[in-house]
Amino acid sequence: MDIPVKKILEEAGETLRLRLLAGGAGLERSIGHVRVETPGLALAGLSQFVEPDRVQVLGEHESDFLSSLDEARRAEVIARYLMVRPACVVVVDDLPVPEPLRLGAEREGVPLFVSSLRFGTFTERLTDYLQERLGETRTQNGVLVDVLGVGVLILGKSGIGKSECGLDLVLRGHRLVADDVVELKHRPPATVYGQSPPLIRHHMEIRGLGIVNLQELYGVAAVRDRKRVDLVVELVSWEQIEEADRLGLQEATYDILGVELPYLVIPIQPGRNAATIVEVAARNLLLKRQGRHSARELQARLERNLATGAVEPTRGEENE
Repeated sequence: MDIPVKKILEEAGETLRLRLLAGGAGLERSIGHVRVETPGLALAGLSQFVEPDRVQVLGEHESDFLSSLDEARRAEVIARYLMVRPACVVVVDDLPVPEPLRLGAEREGVPLFVSSLRFGTFTERLTDYLQERLGETRTQNGVLVDVLGVGVLILGKSGIGKSECGLDLVLRGHRLVADDVVELKHRPPATVYGQSPPLIRHHMEIRGLGIVNLQELYGVAAVRDRKRVDLVVELVSWEQIEEADRLGLQEATYDILGVELPYLVIPIQPGRNAATIVEVAARNLLLKRQGRHSARELQARLERNLATGAVEPTRGEENE
């Protein structure tokens, strides 16, 4: 998905402190990549390395190089560079803009911006914006909840109890991100964020009760607008699976927009508290991130005992 250059000016111009200097006729030119480029190689004559769908940022090193050239050579280098017609050019750090660059950008219809931000700050902010705007997206039926800082995406067939599980988690002090429809966005290299469509944000459908606004019911601490997805949990009826995982040694993944995320299947039946299990799953994921894997540690202890013939004492025996 591409975006026109003018969108950056309209949506992020203030954050990036952008000011259009020349080339306004080219504001419809397309940007199709999140990577920001510097024109160092192109100014040195290697114009084949310029990617026309990327933002070109001219910083201190490029400015010093152009300043070191005599007037005729500077004009020649800039003219050759602009012939590639990059999406746009930004001169950062309030550096002086060579007159041949301003005139050439106007002539070629290449938007030329200036920004008062330092090079590193500008490229970081611009990359964040482009990742947000150009990232691949999809929608998913489910519930997204922030559980102890872990973004848990709850999936399952209609009527399985996804919303009720999400509501129970909110009552335990966790935060709802989206119910029913979750908008998912990929941010390179391997992160997926989820949010609710603006129209139904902070709302939840409870069968038999209807639609409720959780922010109004429980306050702003019960909701959040956006969360990274860390864990995918699918609720299924007990009859649907032949045998549930009882050890936790096998670790499955779920693909969302090319990102493999930890995936659990939780069998549901009357009397089984899904919210409790989801909360434990989130806590267990946090432990795994700290290098603690309970199932594997127990398996290793059992294998050591079998190998040595030793039997570990129980807690009662240790206290006697």
